[in-house]
Amino acid sequence: MRTPAAMIVGLVLCPCGILLTLTGTLAPKWRQVSLIPDQPMDVVWEQGIWDICRERQSTHDRLCGQTDELGYFEQVPIRVAQGLMPSSLVLTLVGLVVAALGVRCWQPEPRHVVAGVAGLVLLLSGLMSLVPSSWYTQELWALPAPPGSTLSVGYSLVLSYLGSCLEILGGLALALSFHHCCKE
Repeated sequence: MRTPAAMIVGLVLCPCGILLTLTGTLAPKWRQVSLIPDQPMDVVWEQGIWDICRERQSTHDRLCGQTDELGYFEQVPIRVAQGLMPSSLVLTLVGLVVAALGVRCWQPEPRHVVAGVAGLVLLLSGLMSLVPSSWYTQELWALPAPPGSTLSVGYSLVLSYLGSCLEILGGLALALSFHHCCKE
């Protein structure tokens, strides 16, 4: 018997999702603060969930580990993201291991129930990373920033969204394995 297409789709989308979510979690550019008063015009702060970097765009000098003078890391959306994003990554790894056990790779028949459970785990992990990304986006302009500065969305936040969506879609594809069990 051939491996069902839904299982293959799930096993392709979820590893792509975990790579994007990992990059989004670690890279310090969830929000970009520019045109900061009392700073040169080309200075940009890149704020992530773990670090704040200061970059001078004309010379490309970048210095991370900036002090948090405004209480950025004390905000609830940042704290939630610091907890849920790594938890989501761990849960995705667990889901991928369970999926590998359920999908037909070295067996004559796939284990549909195991693949379906893996799909639910991966769906949950995608939701766990989508929640902080969405909440951060909602609160982007409410988080502390120097008055008069310009705020914009950073690429790490976009990568977190994309990774979450890929994990959700991959989890749903694997969860379709339950359909085969119900037919029997």
